[in-house]
Amino acid sequence: MTDSNIIDGKAFAETLRARVGTLAASFEAQAGRKAGLAVVLVGEDPASQVYVRSKGKQTVACGMASFEHKLPADTDEASLLALVEALNADPAVDGILVQLPLPAHLDEQKVIATINPDKDVDGFHVINAGRLAVGQKGFVPCTPLGCLMLLKDRLGNLSGLDAVVIGRSNIVGKPMAQLLLGESCTVTIAHSRTKDLAEVVRRADIVVAAVGRAEMVKGDWIKPGATVIDVGINRVASLDPVAAAEGKTRLVGDVDFASVAPVAGAITPVPGGVGPMTIAVLLRNTLVAAHANAGIALAEGAI
Repeated sequence: MTDSNIIDGKAFAETLRARVGTLAASFEAQAGRKAGLAVVLVGEDPASQVYVRSKGKQTVACGMASFEHKLPADTDEASLLALVEALNADPAVDGILVQLPLPAHLDEQKVIATINPDKDVDGFHVINAGRLAVGQKGFVPCTPLGCLMLLKDRLGNLSGLDAVVIGRSNIVGKPMAQLLLGESCTVTIAHSRTKDLAEVVRRADIVVAAVGRAEMVKGDWIKPGATVIDVGINRVASLDPVAAAEGKTRLVGDVDFASVAPVAGAITPVPGGVGPMTIAVLLRNTLVAAHANAGIALAEGAI
């Protein structure tokens, strides 16, 4: 393994954010307003608070308007849906993101379904899922779209390549498979009940691991030279016994980096691979929505 094998998602995300910033300034000059992203956070989940804070900072840094709505954990469903409807109607808001997970008493699917699909920059609305499935333009969930950007940047044309997606979630696995189909890959969706999973993975030119199991994918699962995209983010005990005894942890992916990296032709690290792409793509989606909402043309492939 050499440094050239590492797919640097952090660097790619910085480049993408820079392009968003340039185009956001152009949009503001044409529209007379900034592109706007509204983020709704219900409750006090610590991880969600960190994500929302980061999204807000990066939105402003790119020259867009950030609207944060923080609601108490006991907010009733009617109040949350009313807020979403108000954001749908607000011409200053181009993208709406309701931070998940929501408290248990709130119906996530009902909330997502209330978002205007043309402001659904997370790409979770069933209409956007349907658009993706039939090959129409719509918003795609940020993480799989970021993965596709990294793959195309590294490999160029993906047509004809054999791809295996491990994981079948609506947020990553299913949309990732649809995106790869759209690039004319031969796609297999594997999951916890796939028979001979290692053998299925071993035939792939592209492996996208999004199963949520720490270091599950091993080096002997990988075809030599394959490109491996690790979507997993798992906290496990520190390798240092003293630190582990103190409860300290480290971040690892769904791929056993130490055994896979020497075999793979290219691989995303954790952290620093797919993770930074998610917010960068969210900002990209917001800018695309802003152009559409304002009726301002955005050149194909500009972002």
